[in-house]
Order: sequence, then C-alpha cells, then structure tokens
Amino acid sequence: MLIGALDGARDLGRLNEIAGVLIRHGFGDVVRRLGMGDALARAGHVLHWDKAGALAQLDPPAQVRRALEELGPAFVKMGQILAGRADLLGTEWIAEFAKLHSRVPAVPWESLRPQLREDLGGEPEAVFARFDVEPLAAASIAQVHRAQLKDGTEVVVKIRRPGIVEVIEADLRLLERLAGVAEQDWPMLKPYRPRLLVREFARSLRRELDLAAECRHAERIAANLASLPDVVIPRVHWAHTRERVNVQDYVDGIPGEDLARIDREGLDRKLLAQRGARAVLKMIVEDGFFHADPHPGNVFYLPGNRLAFIDFGMIGRLSARRREELLQLLLGLVQREPQSVAEVLIDWAGDQHHVNLSQLENEIEAFVEQHHGTPIAQLHLGQMLAEVTTVLREHRLALPADLALLIKAFISLEGMGSALDPGFHMTTEALPLLRQVVRARYRPSALAKRTGQALSRALAVAGELPHDLSRLLRRARQGHVQVAIEVAHLRRVSDQLNRAADRVALALVIAALIVGSSIVMTVGGGPTLLGLPAFGLIGYVGAGLGGVALLRSMWRSRHPRDDDDD
Repeated sequence: MLIGALDGARDLGRLNEIAGVLIRHGFGDVVRRLGMGDALARAGHVLHWDKAGALAQLDPPAQVRRALEELGPAFVKMGQILAGRADLLGTEWIAEFAKLHSRVPAVPWESLRPQLREDLGGEPEAVFARFDVEPLAAASIAQVHRAQLKDGTEVVVKIRRPGIVEVIEADLRLLERLAGVAEQDWPMLKPYRPRLLVREFARSLRRELDLAAECRHAERIAANLASLPDVVIPRVHWAHTRERVNVQDYVDGIPGEDLARIDREGLDRKLLAQRGARAVLKMIVEDGFFHADPHPGNVFYLPGNRLAFIDFGMIGRLSARRREELLQLLLGLVQREPQSVAEVLIDWAGDQHHVNLSQLENEIEAFVEQHHGTPIAQLHLGQMLAEVTTVLREHRLALPADLALLIKAFISLEGMGSALDPGFHMTTEALPLLRQVVRARYRPSALAKRTGQALSRALAVAGELPHDLSRLLRRARQGHVQVAIEVAHLRRVSDQLNRAADRVALALVIAALIVGSSIVMTVGGGPTLLGLPAFGLIGYVGAGLGGVALLRSMWRSRHPRDDDDD
C-alpha cells in the first residue's frame, strides 16, 4: 500500500493533508482503498467531518474539482491539464475541470523581497526606476508585479513563490506513488498508464517552474512568427531574468475576454480571429513548437487589429513525423477521407493488444462519413477532434501527451475564435495553410533534401554494418546471443500439424493397400470373392474407404464449420 511505499516521514504530513481533503470532499472510500487511513490514525490528524456531508451532495466532478483546488498548485495544474484530455475523461469532467483556476492570495511583499533581492543583485527600488509592490496578478506558482526600467520601458516582473518548489516536489512524489497504487489495485486504469501520465505531468510542471525557460520559449516563438507583423510577443529583458524571476515588456492591450471593450475601441473582431488562428496554426503545423494554452487570458488585443500572446510556461512540441501525421489527419477530416483519419489514429493508439482495430477503424469511418455533405466552411474542426478522442476513450486508448496538448490547443483556439466572430470556422483558416504546407513538402528542393537525409542515414547504417556483424559474431562465440521466438496461437498450430501428420500417415496406408492388393491380384490360388482374389478385393475396398475419409478430412479443413472451433 501507499504508506509502505514511503521512504520516510518527510512526506507524511503532506499525505495526511491530502487524505483529510479527500475525506472532507466525500472520498473516504478512496482513502481506505489507497491505504491512507492508518496514516491518519497514527498522525492523529483531525478531520472536519462536519463539512463532508454538505460536500458529498455535489456531483463527483464538482467534488474532485473542489478537492484539487484545496490540495494546491500541483493538483490544480494536473486538473488543468486533464481538462484538455478528452481521450481520458467524459464531457462532464472536462467541463468541470475547465473551471479550475490557480488564483490564490498574493504573497506579502516583505516575504518576496529577500528572494527578489538575491535574484536581482540589489534592492528592487534600486534596480528599477519604479516597482509596484501591489501585484497585478497572483497564481499558484508565481505572481506578477509591474515596474519600469531605468530607460523608461514599462515591464512586468514575474516572481516565483518562495518555497513552492519544495511543496510541488513533495506532491509529485506522492502523486507518483498514488498512481502506482491505483494502477496496481484498479486494473481498469492500466490502459491509461497512470504512472506514465504522472511522469509526463511532472516534466511539464518542472519546466513551468523555471521562469527563464518560459522566456526562452517566448523568444523561439517570436522568431518563428517574425513573418507575421500583426502578432506581438513580449520582449525579454535577460539582464534581470533568472530561474526564479523573469522580466518582460508590459503589454498594454485589451484582455482577450473583454469583448465589449473590443467593440468600444473599434477593433475588427473577424480580422482578430483570423490573425490569431493563423498564428497558432503556423506554430502547430509549420513550426512544431506552439503555445499549448491559447485561452483568452493569455491573449491581448492591440490597436491596429494586432494581438499579443503572453505566458509561455506551457508549450507543446511536435516532431517532423508528428506534423506529417497531423497534416494527414486534418486533411482527412476537412476533406472527408475516413481512411486517412483511421490510419493516423490507429498509429497514434499504438500496439494495444486489447483493442479491436477493425471495430475502431469502422467507428472512425462512420464518424467521418456522418459529416459528408457538410460544407467545409461549416465544419467545426475542434469539435470534430474532441469527438474523435471520445471514440478513442470508448476503446480505452490514451493519446500521447504531445497530441493531447495539440488537441487542447485546437479546441481552445476554435472557442476563442468563435467568441470573437460567431461566423468563424477553423477549417476555413486551416485548409489553405494545410495545402500550402503539403505543396511545400513536395517541391523538388524539399524532396531532394529528404532524399539526401534518407541516403545519409542509409550510408551511416551501412558503414556500421561490419562493426555490428563483428560484435554479433563475437557475442555468439561467447554464448551470449539469445534467440526468442514467440508463436501466436501455438495450440492451434500444433493441432494443425497433428492433423497434417495423420493425413500423411493415412495416405501412406492407402498407398500400401493399393500396392499390396495389386500384387495379390496377380498371384493365383487362395480364396476368391466374386471371382476375384478375396484378399486383394478387401485391400481395394479398404483403400477406397481410406481415400473417402482422406478427401472428407481435406474438404472439412478448407470449409470449417463454426462448431469446429469450439
């Protein structure tokens, strides 16, 4: 159980807090099944049972969401990520987790000052021309203050909360152990690989703790979007940026959720939706490095119908192969080619022995076919992707983490575009770019480049072949080579071999009877039957019956009956 997996007492206090929160929110049975009840008894943790009754009246998704908010930053971030995993959770869970927020009370300024002084190398009032001690915003990992550089540039200073790393590392250790216990005690969760999900989540969260890495992401995306002058990425001021603090230009614009102000200031909603969609699609389809959380809170609208993206703590990466598969999937959806969609999703699902691939392919084809006849301009690409992941969830398949982030970004983008412009359709914006990227891939220069790369890899493999063969032979001489052969349906193969051997034996007996009877027929004397030598005639009859039995067996092997398989 979980307590036995703990290395020591360092996480016991946090474990007690988690168990207490779960029980207050009506998950006492989960606590018992995870083996956490004894820890509470030994630690003497006082539970607030008076709240449990009221909280138990909530629906399970609401109960879990409230519990995650109370448990702290790591659990809130996990819930926010799960809000984009339609391949794992139903719509009611997705909708509830989308309400999760990481807004928490701000850290008092005097508690922040020592850490900030250490990172900046001096008092904030001396480093900046102006520093506002009242925060603009506070979240679970960091809070943001406004300031002004010595040259008059308006900036925001993002400061990591003191002590947050230790809290999150403790939570990640417990989450990993909880995932292990859950995977062992609940076999139904194994296809979703809870431990793998927690490890991927831990990597993502640790990257988000590094505020300097967020700035590197921002600069990379700014370079990729340099050809789009209407998209702004805040400039980073590296002289004051560290792991625990970063400084970027202040964006003075209209928050993405303030649609009324957009109208008041005369901005073109339709144009903003188009430019935002093109920017995110370029990040995804062309660059393979994208803002994984493009919701309205991370977007500002600027004069001249420009827009700015902020907060690059959560980013997604797509390899060249993934982008090729994505192109095939998206083109298959918008051009209604079900076979292309099915092939990509089956590849993404991986080698899952518990999956009926034929049934999965049929369901995907039926899903795509139901949109046949719908004008491309009226297809809702984000909704279609969400529905496809629902099909995968019904087959207990989980998408790889990079693809889950991708689909979440598509859904967020389409929702934001529709809020700006009710007539916005992602497919209208995506299709020209998809076709452009496909054409670019088949230009002579691109083909020549890929051919050269493939040839280079082949030559490298060929060059290593003598060395690899030498190593193989040397290990073989030392007796270190092991050959494993796995035969599927071995019992059936054995039965077939036995039947084949029986037929060969019967055929030999028949042949011997025919030869022997023919010899007897040529020898005079002995008993006769119907004027023929009796033993020869009996041999012919036996050979005939054996031949009929052999033919019958061969016919049945080619035309098996259903009951023969039982």
